[in-house]
Amino acid sequence: METQSVVVLDFGAQYSQLIARRIREQSVFSVVLPCTASLEEIRSYSPVGLILSGGPSSVYDADAPSADPRVFDLGLPVLGICYGLQFHGAWPWRKKVRPADKREYGHATVEISTDSSLFKGLPRSLTVWMSHGDEAEELPTGFQLTAKSPSAVAAIENPEKKMWAVQFHPEVHHTPQGPRFCGISC
Repeated sequence: METQSVVVLDFGAQYSQLIARRIREQSVFSVVLPCTASLEEIRSYSPVGLILSGGPSSVYDADAPSADPRVFDLGLPVLGICYGLQFHGAWPWRKKVRPADKREYGHATVEISTDSSLFKGLPRSLTVWMSHGDEAEELPTGFQLTAKSPSAVAAIENPEKKMWAVQFHPEVHHTPQGPRFCGISC
């Protein structure tokens, strides 16, 4: 029997190992790989999903960490977190992300605007932990807005392509519904 897993692609996040731990707490094997991991290495873990981590860079920087864009063509569910949302939403349209007029750092309230499967069973208003200075200026083709904070896009999705992304950090204890959220999506 082949072991299934969730692969976390690390874009330099301080929380990548915490994301993996939250997945393991759901009795699912997870592994953290550098964002530069080859498709063959990713496939070797028989992933049932991918998570794109946060990170300290801006996706529009010339030296920004990057993953092989073909990860989006593996047919796997993909969840982007923070930088992962911006990479997810910006690839290959990096001009859709820009420096935010207002940075968000700390607790924020996110209002869920649609019946996204990502937020199934959660309240329409969530207290979450934000830590970002960039924002998605325009949604990628095929994506819809599913949640918003007072200052920024908080979540997007393209369920037909099995792609979801959040600007906040569900993996940290500062997001009270985080363990429940990660149980659904991570």
